[in-house]
Amino acid sequence: MTHGFSVVPAAYVLLRRGEEVLLQLRRNTGYRDGHWAAAAAGHVEAGEPVLAAARREAAEELGVEIAPADLVPLTAMHRTHGNGRPIDERVDFFFECRRWSGEPRRVETAKSADLRWFALDALPDPVVPHERFVLDALRAGELPPIVTFGFPATSGTVVG
Repeated sequence: MTHGFSVVPAAYVLLRRGEEVLLQLRRNTGYRDGHWAAAAAGHVEAGEPVLAAARREAAEELGVEIAPADLVPLTAMHRTHGNGRPIDERVDFFFECRRWSGEPRRVETAKSADLRWFALDALPDPVVPHERFVLDALRAGELPPIVTFGFPATSGTVVG
């Protein structure tokens, strides 16, 4: 039975340094410009494993190389914008990384206005809402393996 539902997968890499996280300030992307976001994130391409997508995004956006073993899964988030558009039905895979090769820098300068380290307890404002949810749960030590976001009855629901 086919029902026509699909989701867009994305990989997020949270570079960590002690209790700090590296965030970029979005610009000229068409989505949440002016918001702080994971320094490396993007869609998983057709036929691409999510770990490869995470490593590719880190190289493309930050100029760093990450070994697969250095990507630590944090959570998977099923989220929606609730507007019925297929592009807004998502499954996001969040990874933490504490070791990489190279110095993180803004590679795609047209899409990023700034790149900075922030303490988890002193995040800038605004942060992309679903990413803020993950960062706040990470800071609190209450980030389960699966979360949902944006669904009317379950917004911010955690499944652990």
